[in-house]
Amino acid sequence: MVPFTSPVREIDPIVQEAVSAIGSQFAIGGEFVFGEEIQSGHINSTYRATYELPDGSRQRYILQRINDSVFKDPHAVMRNIECVTRHINWKVLRVKKDLGGQTLNLYPARGGHFWAEAQCGGLWRCYNFIEGCLTYDVVENTRQAYQAARAFASFQDLVSDLAPTEIVETIPNFHDTRRRYQRLLEVAAEDPLGRLESVRAEFDFIRARGEITGKLLDLRDAGEIPVRITHNDTKINNVMIDSESDEAVCVIDLDTVMPGLSLYDFGDLVRSATSPAAEDEIDLTKVQMQMPMFEALTEGFLDAAGGFVNETEVEHMVFAGKLMTLEVGIRFLTDHLEGDVYFKTHRPDHNLDRCRTQLKLVERIEEQEEAMEKFVRKVWRGKR
Repeated sequence: MVPFTSPVREIDPIVQEAVSAIGSQFAIGGEFVFGEEIQSGHINSTYRATYELPDGSRQRYILQRINDSVFKDPHAVMRNIECVTRHINWKVLRVKKDLGGQTLNLYPARGGHFWAEAQCGGLWRCYNFIEGCLTYDVVENTRQAYQAARAFASFQDLVSDLAPTEIVETIPNFHDTRRRYQRLLEVAAEDPLGRLESVRAEFDFIRARGEITGKLLDLRDAGEIPVRITHNDTKINNVMIDSESDEAVCVIDLDTVMPGLSLYDFGDLVRSATSPAAEDEIDLTKVQMQMPMFEALTEGFLDAAGGFVNETEVEHMVFAGKLMTLEVGIRFLTDHLEGDVYFKTHRPDHNLDRCRTQLKLVERIEEQEEAMEKFVRKVWRGKR
């Protein structure tokens, strides 16, 4: 299978000029040569800028505009990222004496902040571009699955001694699946574009599982699972993978780093890494829950997280995979009913196609739920 890598698109001269102007506000060396748009991701606008240094070599950087329609307080997003990356870099330097690619590094802008407001609009930041790495929309092999799970769990481990109160919730109730479900019911009742009847099967599938949407929140409220600092968007394409060794190098896309549940992160890994199908696959026969991928995710996650997760969290790892998949299906269907106002779309019914792949994966997980839970218990026993 050939993996999907982040597509890059040439940009016109007007946008080139704008990217150059944005880059000039950050403390990066060299002369601007050209910029390209990185088209992966549903939310932010991302560009890769190439600069030529005095010795003739070239250096590339990532310039990214925060989508302030999604992140209502982009300055709070940046404060969270600064806090987390500073803590991780301090911790890694203290232990390893080098940064080792454990996190992205922000470049300062004029005025001392790690962000800049561009004339073309928006809040921008500049990251280092990590050469020799790829991001994948679909996991190619179990080694990549293991490495991705270990990377996200290592991220959680590195911030496990940073109090969740040190950062803020930039998208309130982001993984509150119960609220997501209630919102879907509200939008369906309104049916603003008259689309409900055409998605009745998907809507009824979700409604039949409505009672499970609050389960993790109930465990949190009962004190059985703790609030931690979590990534909250653990898709496989948010891990930089070394193109030669297939080893995870760096976790990226830190905008949703917030107080949350460890199970959210593992569950979203199950959602994004166990099926060979693309997130917007139309042929639903391609959607499968591949047990070898799930096993690799479990081993990778518990290898790095086994020291801080508790028994209740481990007992609900499989359930979290089902719940996070259902949640994303709910979000895609809600956006479809509202008129595609949140996620970027590239074709008619794009969000509906995305929803259908999620719901099919929920089915596949349910078919193998018992075997998945048995494997988690086996790995956990080996860690104790």
